[in-house]
Amino acid sequence: MSVSALYMKEFKFQQFSIQQDKLVFRVGTDAVLLGALANVSDAKNVLEVGTGTGIISLMIAQRNPDAKILAIDINSEAVNISQTNFSNSPFSNRIKSQLQDLKNFETDEKFDLIISNPPYFEINNSEKDILARQRLELNFSDLIKKSSQLLSKNGLFSVIIPIDSEKEFTEICFKNKLFLHRKVVIKGIKTSEPKRLVLEYSLIEKEIKVENFVIEKSPRVYSDEYLELTKDFHQFNKKA
Repeated sequence: MSVSALYMKEFKFQQFSIQQDKLVFRVGTDAVLLGALANVSDAKNVLEVGTGTGIISLMIAQRNPDAKILAIDINSEAVNISQTNFSNSPFSNRIKSQLQDLKNFETDEKFDLIISNPPYFEINNSEKDILARQRLELNFSDLIKKSSQLLSKNGLFSVIIPIDSEKEFTEICFKNKLFLHRKVVIKGIKTSEPKRLVLEYSLIEKEIKVENFVIEKSPRVYSDEYLELTKDFHQFNKKA
C-alpha cells in the first residue's frame, strides 16, 4: 500500500486541523465529548494516554492556555500523525507526542490531569483498529493503576467508557484509591438509552456530581447542549 493511500480527509476545527490516516483511530464523537466535557480548568500538567490523532490533547490546549500536555501512544503511526497535528497547531509550544507504553512509563512528574479514551472491548476476532478498540496492550487495570501513581494530589483522572463498564471500572479505581466524583451520563438521542459515560476520579473522596447530556434531540439533529458545548470547536457552529 502506498503512503498516499493511507491518508484520509483532513478534519477541520475552528482553531486547528486533524490529519488522519487509516492506521490510526479516526476522529470520533467520543473523543470530542471527552475533550469538551473534561474539567481542565486547573490542569497545568496534562498526560493523555492513547492519543491517536491528538484531538483530545488539542482540545485541552485550546480550552486551557496554561496547560502543558504530553500525549503518549504505543502506536508509532499515531505518534507520528499526532505530532504533525500538534506542530501544525497554534499550541505547538505546549504539546508533544511520545512513543510510550503507559505500563513502562517512568517519570518524576505528577500530572494535574490524566485523560484517556481507552480501548473499550475485550480481545476479539475483529481486525479493525485493534490497539485502539481492544484491551490488547492496555486494559482497565493497567490504565487505572498507573494513573493513580502519576496523578498529583489534587489531580483528576478523566475517561469516557461504555455505560456497561462503569461498575468494573469504578471498582478497579476504588482498589487503587481513586474516587469517583463526577459522572456525565450520555445519550446518543434524547429518546434512547444512555450508551457512554464521562467519569472523573481523584485521590480525594468527594460528593459525586451526576450530569446528563444528550447529543442529538432527534436523528441527525444536534441538541442545543451539544451545539453549545462544541461551539468553539466544530466549524458548523462558527458564525458567518
